[in-house]
Amino acid sequence: MVSKFKSKFINILKLLFPSTGIELVVFLFFLVVYGYLGSYIAIHHKIIFDSRIPWDAYFSFDNKSIVMTGGSFERHPLSYYFFNWIRELALLFSDGKMDGNFRFALAWFSNIAVSLSILQIFKYLKNIIQLPLAVTLLLVLFFGSFSTPILLSFTPENFTYTLFLLTLFNYYSAIKLKKEKKIPALALVFSGITIGGLTVTNIIKVFIPVLFEKDLFRSWKKFGHAALRVAFVCISFILLYLNRIDFKYQNIFSKTSEQYEKFSNVKSTPMWDMISSYFFGGNILFSNFLIRDKHNMKGFDYKGIIMDVYSSWVPYIFIAVLLGLILWSYYKNFNNKLVQVLMISFFLDIVIHCIMRFGIHTSYIYGGHFVFVYPLLLGWLFYAYKESPKILSFLSVILCILWVYLATNNYLRMTEFFWFLNQYY
Repeated sequence: MVSKFKSKFINILKLLFPSTGIELVVFLFFLVVYGYLGSYIAIHHKIIFDSRIPWDAYFSFDNKSIVMTGGSFERHPLSYYFFNWIRELALLFSDGKMDGNFRFALAWFSNIAVSLSILQIFKYLKNIIQLPLAVTLLLVLFFGSFSTPILLSFTPENFTYTLFLLTLFNYYSAIKLKKEKKIPALALVFSGITIGGLTVTNIIKVFIPVLFEKDLFRSWKKFGHAALRVAFVCISFILLYLNRIDFKYQNIFSKTSEQYEKFSNVKSTPMWDMISSYFFGGNILFSNFLIRDKHNMKGFDYKGIIMDVYSSWVPYIFIAVLLGLILWSYYKNFNNKLVQVLMISFFLDIVIHCIMRFGIHTSYIYGGHFVFVYPLLLGWLFYAYKESPKILSFLSVILCILWVYLATNNYLRMTEFFWFLNQYY
């Protein structure tokens, strides 16, 4: 019994953290790069956390509100408890003061979460798809240059930790599906509570891999067992959710309706441009920045920076090419259940933000929910042509060109972001 528990504990550690030399190198690389960025911002600027600024100081992130309360209960039902731990740990590091050390601790918690997320993507590409190391490293560098991991690497937000939990769960569920094993009930409960607790709509993504378990729809016994596991997750989550709001369930419907009206109020920008520039583009390729006057409703005025739509045709071409590669991958791997899991999960976010229009004008901040799908689907595209050297060479050249443009654009945009920090924070 003890040896079995010890073995499971070791397997969990190997799942979460680097288990080989190359995995350690990848993890440490991003930890150092993002750590330097976040440390500099935390030490020299106040934008990561300022007690006077509750929201929207940069790119619509709600740093102070999230750190202090975990966010609104109707969208982030259990994050209150999680961020209590985050805040107390940061205060422990800063001797109870919300100063530069406090910001430094918050930035490093975010850095660790994002670096571990990239590690999970690396493991998926290496262990599940089994790509050559050079292609795996290229895809990881490509993803690491996206605007979402760059921003989340120093931002204390729900999306930061959602990115880690979703990449971890996708890797774990892929291991189970590849071995044709079912996902244990306890693993589903833990994933449902943590992922759904940080953002309620994401709990649906926990159930998607269950649909692809072997012979699920050919055996009543297996289907019934899966239904029981899903029901167990739902009951556990609902009870914790209701306990969080003292069982005043009417508040869920009223607040949800209020939030939907607020965040679905489409601006004057054409819908196609918001979808391309914000939902598909802003999570990957920084667009133009705008500076807005903000206030905290208590007499304090401050400046906020947000993203605008793209002003050049080049970023639209970039996004179109990338989406073309993703659709190509989906077409070539349509019968692959692991690819279907990724695409169904991605489609859920498309429905929420592009069709239902929830938060479409600020959808660039939701990247932690789905942006990791891009490198994984690109990895499956390389896998589909593993026996075709010419097409592999073509894909590698295209990806290199995309990465050079991406890295250059995002570097230049980050210099603009630092100008904003130097001016106002």
